[in-house]
Order: sequence, then structure tokens, then C-alpha cells
Amino acid sequence: MATRAERLHAEPNIWLATSRPTGKPHLTPIWFVFVDDAVWVCTGANAVKARNMTADPRVSIALEDGNAPVVGEGTAQRVLDVPAAVVVEFQRKHNWDIATDDAYQAVFRIEIAKWLHPSNEAEIV
Repeated sequence: MATRAERLHAEPNIWLATSRPTGKPHLTPIWFVFVDDAVWVCTGANAVKARNMTADPRVSIALEDGNAPVVGEGTAQRVLDVPAAVVVEFQRKHNWDIATDDAYQAVFRIEIAKWLHPSNEAEIV
């Protein structure tokens, strides 16, 4: 059985929920990495999710497996000076060099304030 941290390091995608300016939700899958106890995502600067997180930084994330839920609520912040460890982790996990991919220029750090599932963070089925 993997811990939440192990799954966050291993699993490729999260579902990212943001809010549009109208309050309408926006839910999308996205590649991510987990570095320094934060979730990091990289997207196009004009993507809906990037515009939403800039206007309202409150987000929810979930791993894809609904049979072993890992859900968190947090705050997103755009980061202009991306730590080298984040670039390295995107390369390791997704074989993607975010430092040279001009199509994806917006990197966000999501600090999780509250993990909602499971109640026992140490062990996930």
C-alpha cells in the first residue's frame, strides 16, 4: 500500500478544479509534480486554468483513482523563478523539459491547506 506522498510522486495526472470569474467551475486533468510538499503544474499562460488561478487562487486537486481517493484543497500561486528541483522532476516524471518548452510558460505552485481523503494519510489502499 502506497502512502499519499508516494502516490503524488508516482502518479502522472491530477484533476485540477478552478473557478471562472462567473463562479462556474472548471475541471481539467493535468500533468503535475510533487516537490517540497507542494503540487506544481505547468500550463499555457492563456489557458483557462491559468487565467482562473490568477484571478482566484483557490483550487482543489484529486488523483485520478476514485477507488483510492486523494483530494486536497489549496492555494495556487504563479511562480516566475521556478526551482531547479521542479524542472528536474518534470523531466524525470514526464520526460518534459518545462524550461525549454515555450508553449507552456505558466508554472503554478499549489500549497495544499487541507487533505480531504483519505483520513489516514500514511496508508492508501
